Amino acid sequence: MSTKRKIISINEELCNGCGACVVGCHEGALQIIDGKAKIVSEIYCDGLGDCIGECPLGAISIEEREAAPYDEAAVMQRLAHNEPLRSALRQWPVQLHLLNPQAGYFQGADVVLAADCAAYAYADFHRRFISGHILAIACPKLDSNKEAYIQKLIALIDQARVNTLTVVIMEVPCCGGLLQLAQRAAEQALRKVPIKCCVIGTEGEVVEERWI
Repeated sequence: MSTKRKIISINEELCNGCGACVVGCHEGALQIIDGKAKIVSEIYCDGLGDCIGECPLGAISIEEREAAPYDEAAVMQRLAHNEPLRSALRQWPVQLHLLNPQAGYFQGADVVLAADCAAYAYADFHRRFISGHILAIACPKLDSNKEAYIQKLIALIDQARVNTLTVVIMEVPCCGGLLQLAQRAAEQALRKVPIKCCVIGTEGEVVEERWI
């Protein structure tokens, strides 16, 4: 039996199938089908819209319409029957000094630039940040030759023409330098690319998430 409630709406003309919303949906309501994000079942969508902030193209919105009621028990059962955790890493190496911006996997990719500590602090790092993305890691405090980092990021933006850049840092003062490197590269690059900043707290939770 359906009822009028809030539920997400996907504009398939804007959707490019990047999968960022799938990672952002903690209920497992979304899936990429035939290159587009789709709701697997209305009962899995709680209508809160956590996935909206994940979409770099603004293809997802909230609408109020007739829909099957949200079923938390069904969501828990679905999540419990998901496949065992596997690595979502799609390429190697991952350290920014070792990465080649000319590598084919960077072309038009959604890139995550993460502080070295972030994956150890955030338990769901693979599903939330690596799935559907190409990964680069760096430490703004301990790594040397940061100017080389800026040049590599510029090459990723201008030559590899990456689609988005998500910077994942820890909630500690030294980590802010990684976001600054990304912003400096974006300012010097000829192309413009959407940049998202995700901050992980020292207790392992996402404390901030925003587009720059």
